[in-house]
Amino acid sequence: MKPTILITGAHGQLGNEFRFLSFTNAQFQFIFSDVDSLNITKLNAVRNFFSKNSVQYVVNCAAYTAVDRAETDVKLATRINVAGARNLAKVCKENSSVLIQISTDYVYHNRQNTPFVETDVVSPKSVYAKTKLAGDKAVLKYNYASLVLRTSWLYGTYGHNFVKTMLRLGKEKTDLSVVFDQIGTPTYARDLAKAILQIINKLESKEVSRAEAHGIWHYSNEGVTSWFDFAQAIFDFSELTCRVHPIVSAQYPTPAARPPFSVLNKDKIKKVFGIHIPHWQNSLRECLKAL
Repeated sequence: MKPTILITGAHGQLGNEFRFLSFTNAQFQFIFSDVDSLNITKLNAVRNFFSKNSVQYVVNCAAYTAVDRAETDVKLATRINVAGARNLAKVCKENSSVLIQISTDYVYHNRQNTPFVETDVVSPKSVYAKTKLAGDKAVLKYNYASLVLRTSWLYGTYGHNFVKTMLRLGKEKTDLSVVFDQIGTPTYARDLAKAILQIINKLESKEVSRAEAHGIWHYSNEGVTSWFDFAQAIFDFSELTCRVHPIVSAQYPTPAARPPFSVLNKDKIKKVFGIHIPHWQNSLRECLKAL
């Protein structure tokens, strides 16, 4: 019998990439849910869903990700990012299912200038970052066997993201200013989805035991860049002539503070799961082709 993977937040960037990959991963049965079919903020709704569906793995892509809006929408961000994650952790434990919780580099917000490892100190500043960290802690508190997978600068072929915004603005404008003092690594959502399926494959084949697979993990594409350089690469690869000008974050204030440096060290996930991670420039080219 095929193992079943439940994808929450199925209409988001990452959820839609799983839907795309489901056509070529016939060894799994997929269930795609959104708030209309499964409200993860209600514990009884999650328990009822599991009573009707046999689920071996859950990838929680459901999240409140409107970073600036979260500053004034604290209750909803908390319900989705904290209560929703906690409910899934509890019910996964009750059903011996594996939960993979998608988290964020925003939990690391300090002046460190070397790539963050999973054991580094967290220091979230924004409401979004604080609620995501609280969700991470709740997941591991109520179901220590879960995987918390932190990623960064996610973009893809679906939904709203930086790449699509730059493509639109690059066609509309002759000049554009983008911050250059925020450093990180873009992550192509399709690469992340493929990596998660590889993790599940390794668990299914018992090449990696569940005892080895719990806790916090990092995944982003390889390499390091700034938002300015990322934007320039998008224009270069797309042959757009819009000029990009570097500015500092203070010249582009936002309601929620962004980490100045959030490069993730991926040695752990590469070593344990044998995952090959593409460079961000190669993945950007692949995304632009798909678009």
